[in-house]
Amino acid sequence: MALKAKVLYDFHSENPGEISISENELVTLFSEEELEGWLEGENSKGEVGLFPASYVEIIKDRITPSTNNNGFSSPKSKAVTPTHTSYISSDTQSHRGQGAGSGGSGGGSFHTSHGSDDDWDDDWDDSSPATDAPQSFGSTPPLYPVTTSLPGRRESTQQHQHHAKSSATVGRNLNRFSTFVKSGGEAFLLGEASAFVKDGDKICVVMGKHGPEWQEDPYPFTCTIDDPTKQTKFKGMKSYMSYGLTPTHTNIQVNRRYKHFDWLYGRLVERFPVISVPHLPEKQATGRFEEDFISKRRKGLIWWMNHMTSHPVLAHCDVFQHFLTCGADEKAWKQGKRKAERDELVGANFFLTISPPPVLLDPQEVESKIEGFKTFTKAMDENSVYVNATINEFARKQAAGFKKEYQKVGQSFKLLAQAFELDQQVYSAGLNKAIADTGEAYEVIGEYFADQPRQDLDPISDLLDLYRGHLANFPDIIHVQKGALTKVKDCPKQEGELHDRCNIISCATLAEIQHFHRTRVRDFRSQMQHHLRQQISFFQKITAKLEDTLRKYDDDQ
Repeated sequence: MALKAKVLYDFHSENPGEISISENELVTLFSEEELEGWLEGENSKGEVGLFPASYVEIIKDRITPSTNNNGFSSPKSKAVTPTHTSYISSDTQSHRGQGAGSGGSGGGSFHTSHGSDDDWDDDWDDSSPATDAPQSFGSTPPLYPVTTSLPGRRESTQQHQHHAKSSATVGRNLNRFSTFVKSGGEAFLLGEASAFVKDGDKICVVMGKHGPEWQEDPYPFTCTIDDPTKQTKFKGMKSYMSYGLTPTHTNIQVNRRYKHFDWLYGRLVERFPVISVPHLPEKQATGRFEEDFISKRRKGLIWWMNHMTSHPVLAHCDVFQHFLTCGADEKAWKQGKRKAERDELVGANFFLTISPPPVLLDPQEVESKIEGFKTFTKAMDENSVYVNATINEFARKQAAGFKKEYQKVGQSFKLLAQAFELDQQVYSAGLNKAIADTGEAYEVIGEYFADQPRQDLDPISDLLDLYRGHLANFPDIIHVQKGALTKVKDCPKQEGELHDRCNIISCATLAEIQHFHRTRVRDFRSQMQHHLRQQISFFQKITAKLEDTLRKYDDDQ
């Protein structure tokens, strides 16, 4: 017998492959298996297609067999028992992380490694996944059962269905690939989130001078990353680079490979849908053991680590702390890895961990701030690209053009000195040598120009790359917030809980924006100061070289 389901709410299709269904209509299901929160079936009009799984109530027949005269089992009685379970996907991101060179902070295409040194097939990994663990990051996400009640609230079945139905009057997002849907923002807003949140998992947002902020970190720390060392395994058949990490709150060094960073990044992106997880430095299929690449990757990881340890939420989450503190104990590493991959506080449940300030935000003011930040990020992104291109071109000219031109001037002075030496006058020897030394000085200055970009321009470029990664994260974060505000606008005034949940999303989003601005001001002030100091030191070095050369003309004639 075909599987039937009763429709709980009206749904009007707007995309190809979907069908419309009406409240109290009976539809035929082709399968109970959901596809990212959607079911496939046939409505009463004979139309075949997809519709939201949470909009229907599956009717399962329980058949009690009896034996007929021929000895075969036959149905004796039938009891129809409605079952209604909604699911949300742990795939909490859709597009975050596309762009800015390195992979992004979330999405259907996460920044995970595919190089030979980044596969989870050897050290500190499971030879086979645990059968009860969710699928690995980046694959089809596991499904977690959720309810429509708020934490700590018990409702009867009738109250539960009434609450779900009243929330549904707001209307669901019809785009099942929307970041608002995939992040769990919509499910949380409609009350479809339920999880046990321990005190240690709570994330506090406080009202600061400039609006909502993450609660200040009472135990700040930093982490150094030492020069990587090349390691081998399988009797030298496989090589990889190992980085030594030393957090200041333990002062114990742990060794990590790039693939460990990559795994951590994936877990954090899944765990925090409205927090901008900084991008990792780019992967590289070839030349992984070349000195320049290793140096560049280490600098990128240092920037990444500085942003992680300075974030009040990311710095103290369990998976990051496990990453920093778990030593060479393979069993302990695997246990922490499995725990992180079974984390239920993802998607809609993440928002249950947010503890907002007691003051409700004005939705119009929130929307205005979000729009202002959206304009800011667009301008910053465009100008970051321009600045990066400009300084890279300038660095190229210094390394090639300037060096070449100074060398040409230096060689011309040397030729002049050689011509003067043909005079063979004793009193001209000092001048001849001074002119030759001037030529040498210009060649040395050319080398100064070639080397200088590493000191003052490359660090700015590295910083811009990091922030372009952050800027690539924010469109999806903003989309979650704007999706919540849109639902509230469509919400009846009596839907107080919906407003409260939207306020939680607003507080978290504005707190992350505030942290971004504070960190941006800190980083760019420090980097521009470093740039100018390096420029001053550079020109002082050139001046010193020229002054030293000038004194050589004071020799006795």
